[in-house]
Amino acid sequence: MAADTNKTRRIGDVEVSAIGLGAMPMSIEGRPDEARSIATIHAALDAGITLIDTADAYHLTATDDGHNETLIAKALASYGGDTSNVLVATKGGHLRPGDGSWTQDGSPKYLAAAAEASLKRLGVEAIGLYQFHRPDPKTPYEDSIGAIRDLLDAGKIRMAGISNANPAQIRQAQEILGGRLVSVQNQFSPAFRSSEPELDLCDSLGIAFLPWSPLGGISRAGDLAALHPAFHTLAAELGVSPQRLTLAWMLAKSPHVIPIPGSSRPETIRDSYAAIDLELTPAQVAALDAA
Repeated sequence: MAADTNKTRRIGDVEVSAIGLGAMPMSIEGRPDEARSIATIHAALDAGITLIDTADAYHLTATDDGHNETLIAKALASYGGDTSNVLVATKGGHLRPGDGSWTQDGSPKYLAAAAEASLKRLGVEAIGLYQFHRPDPKTPYEDSIGAIRDLLDAGKIRMAGISNANPAQIRQAQEILGGRLVSVQNQFSPAFRSSEPELDLCDSLGIAFLPWSPLGGISRAGDLAALHPAFHTLAAELGVSPQRLTLAWMLAKSPHVIPIPGSSRPETIRDSYAAIDLELTPAQVAALDAA
């Protein structure tokens, strides 16, 4: 029987929940205490989420690198149920020096070391999905992707993805990886739609497209209704939150879209996951596309 694409989707050869959990808010500025973060991850697992997205750069100070990966490993280890079907996707190539800034290092030497460190923090033999976090202007893109290919060939990672990539880079990565590129993670939301070409390309190639900040980002998710009246109006008509409607709209755009809303509270990730049960008509999707 074919999988219900409303509830599950595929990344490479792995079936995952159609909505994932973006774990970044649990480790950067404004992060909650560990107990609430672990409760949020457990709530996501209880709801049925089987994709958790993290990165080694999701931390706050210069001395707590990998905070988010360590947190996820702890939450999975302390969960009472079976987690064997949970895909943890992490990333390398972005750095946080500790002053609030973000920098890049896409050198093969750095990526090899970063992947090893992520392996240890996650406590796995091979990383489920490893994504090159962001192109580094100091390193040729083909060299960075070549390093990801080497990790794949060595069995350090099970699947390879890229993030913050344009269509040319998607095609280049697919070629360098020998057709083994399984995902692209780009910013996409009602306010940020310039990744439509990448979404369309992934749809045509059969590659998963993972929108990051699908609700507009940590600081603006609560303002979604005020900033986007069409989403507010339809959500009110349907009796759901504008955030849930937004995720349902993304799911309706392509069977390859898997949003990864960030969350740091159990109630918000439960509401996000409920988007899988919200079916929109073609007319409703078209109206939101045009909004």
